[in-house]
Amino acid sequence: MVRIYLVRHAEAEGNVKEFFQGRTDTEVSEKGLRQLDCLAERFKDIEIEALYSSPLKRAMATAEAVNRHHGLPIVTDSDIVEINGGDWEGVKWAEFPEKFPREIKLWKEEINHFTAPNGESTKQVYDRMASAMKRIAAENNGKTIAVVSHGMAIKAYLTYAGGIEWENYTDPGWSDNTAVSLIEYSDTLVPSIVFKNDSSHLTDGLSTLAVSEWCKDELSEE
Repeated sequence: MVRIYLVRHAEAEGNVKEFFQGRTDTEVSEKGLRQLDCLAERFKDIEIEALYSSPLKRAMATAEAVNRHHGLPIVTDSDIVEINGGDWEGVKWAEFPEKFPREIKLWKEEINHFTAPNGESTKQVYDRMASAMKRIAAENNGKTIAVVSHGMAIKAYLTYAGGIEWENYTDPGWSDNTAVSLIEYSDTLVPSIVFKNDSSHLTDGLSTLAVSEWCKDELSEE
């Protein structure tokens, strides 16, 4: 069996300035740095034996917080990076209804049918994350490890780990910044979710998704 703590990165520039981050390589915000202190404390007494991260800066900073009391090498893995937003990259959420009315409707109402213009489809993200996490699990048989990724990537993966085909998508919710999910892989590499999207380590005022109802809907893909 393999136990994988799957962690979303801390709050970053796109969350604060309200634009679609995707593959845009943004820095962690001031609030994000405080979130990382809480995350590091949470992982202080969790024994992890390997640590993987998306190569984007906001994910790497989060992996460093997970690693603060462990001193493990951080393995960067481009297969667990965020969705390629194509023409959506850097666009403010408020501009989407005018610039991309069809696509933003799909993103909000039928995300499993969404394809970023000149970027990835969410189905591609689902397939990519399923394959990457299975490979990482196979590389770490018998270990407890941590993996740091992104909002849309985690959303797609949790659907897979819950045994649901992307065509039959059931919303597993968005993970807050630095939220943690725990996945167990059997010896035959079948995943099961122990818990998901837990951000109980964040102290009052440090949640990103709790800022407003708008944030719950829109600050979600990065």
